[in-house]
Amino acid sequence: MVVGDLASTARRGCRLAGGPLAQRRSVPDVGSRRPDLYARCRHRAPGGWRGGGCGMTAAVQHVLADLDRRLASSPLGRALRRDYGLASHTTYRVGGPARLFVTVADLAELETLAAIVSGACGTGPPVPVLVVGRGSNLLVADRGFDGLAVALDSRLTRFDIDGPTVGAAGGALLPVVARASVEAGLTGFEWAVGVPGTVGGAVRMNAGGHGSDMSESLIDAVTVDLHRGDTAVRAAADLQLGYRTSDIAAHEVVASVRLKLRFGDGETSRSGLTEIVHWRRANQPGGRNAGSVFTNPEHAAAGELIESAGAKGLRVGTAEVSSKHANFIQSDEGGRASDIVAVMREVRRRVWNAHGVELSAETHLVGFEPWELP
Repeated sequence: MVVGDLASTARRGCRLAGGPLAQRRSVPDVGSRRPDLYARCRHRAPGGWRGGGCGMTAAVQHVLADLDRRLASSPLGRALRRDYGLASHTTYRVGGPARLFVTVADLAELETLAAIVSGACGTGPPVPVLVVGRGSNLLVADRGFDGLAVALDSRLTRFDIDGPTVGAAGGALLPVVARASVEAGLTGFEWAVGVPGTVGGAVRMNAGGHGSDMSESLIDAVTVDLHRGDTAVRAAADLQLGYRTSDIAAHEVVASVRLKLRFGDGETSRSGLTEIVHWRRANQPGGRNAGSVFTNPEHAAAGELIESAGAKGLRVGTAEVSSKHANFIQSDEGGRASDIVAVMREVRRRVWNAHGVELSAETHLVGFEPWELP
């Protein structure tokens, strides 16, 4: 069964072998991905982006201005947006603009972008980069992101299924791939139907749920390093996949992946999909949230710790801990990222005071000052 068209060039002709799925293993909590402190943003002034705030140096400003000129004069100039709002690209629907925003449609455009960005990096410090998928695990500061935001489109959202192997571009949607894999008679990826993100983002954070994660089925990934300007095929074993973490850096884009699933009973798999969807609807809130806010500490559930610490229903301004699941934070329409991060800080404080447990953020925080972080 083939769904879409994953460009063969995504692998440069490489054919790597993959093994069968391993049994689910317990992984200790090694903490979450750290926020992008380097990729902080300054406050905007009416005349544009000004100095000061967030510690952005003059050297970085020079590199960003140079990158702007390079992009504008390149074939990607038509896809370049300036001062582009990111709120619509996140499930919280909050956050400020990106100084530069580019959408790439295929691997060739992504590699062109990498060549341009790496060239600009050669003139000074590295360019702050933010790869934007569905934004289902992302919180951008109200002041925005003073750097380059990159989104994947068109051929970088497709996937195909060949026997038990799934080839998916980085922008492919997890629920769509999960359902298609089941319809192809495969099992092992049903858990992804309840994760509203992209394949590339799922690899970077080793997303998972219902007793499995990306490490269970990932064979390899094609990554494009925007700072170095190179493309590599990296085996799953080389990505240091842990509990909601990997060694894929913020300036690396997951262009495509290969997953090794296994054949199973179609009716059982379809029932499994339905059960997961029903469980999520019954136990997790919909609306403006970014899923689990904190990673689960070892031998504990973050939601239970938060609820027992008396933080369920806690509200700060336009943000509130969900009354349905305490490890979710809901944002009001027209909400503010500053309120969400304030709730996160208070939740961590209460859990520490009540249980002596220091929660780690699972949400990817961008554009915040160190003293604003939870």
